[in-house]
Amino acid sequence: MLDIKYVRENQEAVAEAMKNRNASWDAERFSSLDENRRAAIVKEEALQQERNAASKSIGEMMREGKKDEAEAAKERVRAINEELDEVSAKREAVDAELHDLMLHVPNIPCAATPVGKDETENVEVLRWGTPRQFDFEIRQHWELGGGALDFERATRLAGSRFALYMGWAARLDRALVNFFLDQHVKHEDYIEVCPPFMVNRATMTGTGQLPKFEEDLFKMPAWDYYLIPTAEVPLTNIHAGEVLDEADLPRAYCAATPCFRSEAGAAGKDTRGLIRLHQFTKVEMVRFAHPDDSFNQLEIMVGHARTLLEKLELPYRVITLCTGDMGFGSAKTYDLEVWLPAQNTYREISSCSNCIDFQARRADIRFKPRGGKSAYCHTLNGSGLPTGRAMAAILENGQQKDGSIVLPRALVPYMDGVEVIEPAGRK
Repeated sequence: MLDIKYVRENQEAVAEAMKNRNASWDAERFSSLDENRRAAIVKEEALQQERNAASKSIGEMMREGKKDEAEAAKERVRAINEELDEVSAKREAVDAELHDLMLHVPNIPCAATPVGKDETENVEVLRWGTPRQFDFEIRQHWELGGGALDFERATRLAGSRFALYMGWAARLDRALVNFFLDQHVKHEDYIEVCPPFMVNRATMTGTGQLPKFEEDLFKMPAWDYYLIPTAEVPLTNIHAGEVLDEADLPRAYCAATPCFRSEAGAAGKDTRGLIRLHQFTKVEMVRFAHPDDSFNQLEIMVGHARTLLEKLELPYRVITLCTGDMGFGSAKTYDLEVWLPAQNTYREISSCSNCIDFQARRADIRFKPRGGKSAYCHTLNGSGLPTGRAMAAILENGQQKDGSIVLPRALVPYMDGVEVIEPAGRK
C-alpha cells in the first residue's frame, strides 16, 4: 500500500507511475476522499474539544450552584455526542472507501526500473553459460519423462494442468527440494520454515493478493481460507503487526511448499508439460531489510537464485522487468530465465522483487531504529527455485541421443549416487 501522505503531495508523480505501469488511477476520487476524510477528522477533533470543555464546565457550574446552566451544558454535551457519532460514522465510511481504493493501487516503480509497456521492453542484464549444441533431434521434457511424468492420469485425478510424478521423477522432485533448501540454510543466511499451505484473508491482503486478484486464487469459502499461490504469502506475514529490532535486519526465511494458481490469464499457454500448472512445488526466499539496505539485499537474493542455476549447470539469463511487466507489489524485479533447448528460448524460473515498504504497510511490519521512531521494513521475495521448471530444464539440457538424462553433478548425492536417468521403459 502506498503512503497516503506521499500520494497527496506527489499527485503528478503517482499519475505518471500508474501510467507507466498500465494501471488505472482515479486522482479525482483520491483527492475527494482524502479531503473529505481530513475535513471529517478536523470536525471530529473540534467536537471532541468542545465536548471536553462543556463537560469540564458542568462540574464547575454544579459547585457554584448554577444548576440551570449546568443542565443546559449537559444538553449541549448530549447534542455534541449525537453530532460526533454522525461525523465519526461518515469519517469511518470515507476511511473504508479510501482504504479500499489504495488496496487496489500497485506499487510505484523505483527510479532504476526501466519504463516500458510490456515484456518486450524488459532489459537483459547478463547471461551465464552457453546453450548446448545437439547433434540429434531435441525432445520436449514431457517426452523425456515417459511414464514417470504422467499427465494423463493426473488429468483423471484432478483435471488439466496437473502432473503426477512417478518413480525417479518423484525422487528427483524431492532431491531438488532438498538441494535448494540445503543451499539456502547451510550456505546462506535463511531460516527454514514449514508454514501453513492455506491462509486467511488478512494474510492474503498483507502481501497484495487481495482484494485485487481474488478471482485468480483457489478459495475455500466455508472457512474464508485461500490456498497459497506462493510461500511468499505466509513467510512475509510471519511478522505482521510486529515491531522488529533494527539489529534483527536483514532477516531471511525460506520454505518449500506446494503452490496453487488458477492461471486464469494463461488460457492456451503451455498446456503441456511442467511449465504452467495449477499445483507445483517451489522453494521461496523472503527477506526483511532496512530501507537503506533493501536494494543491496535484492542483489544478494538474485545471487542466491543464480548460484542454484549455476550448480545445476543450467544456462540462464537475468533481465530487469520494465514498468509494464512487473508484479503488483514490486518496486524493482529481476527475472532469471533458464534455457530450454526444445523451445529454443529462455523461460522464467525465478522472479526476485524488492517491494520496499508496500507490503509492510499493508501487513504493518515495522522495525525500531536505535534512538528513533518505528518505521516500516522493506520486504523482498524470490523463487529459489520451482522444482517443476527446474526439472524441465534438467531433462531438456541433460538429454542424450538414446533418451537418457545426465543429471547435474550437484544432484547426484541427493539421488543416492544416480548419475544418469535411463530412457523411459529401460530398467
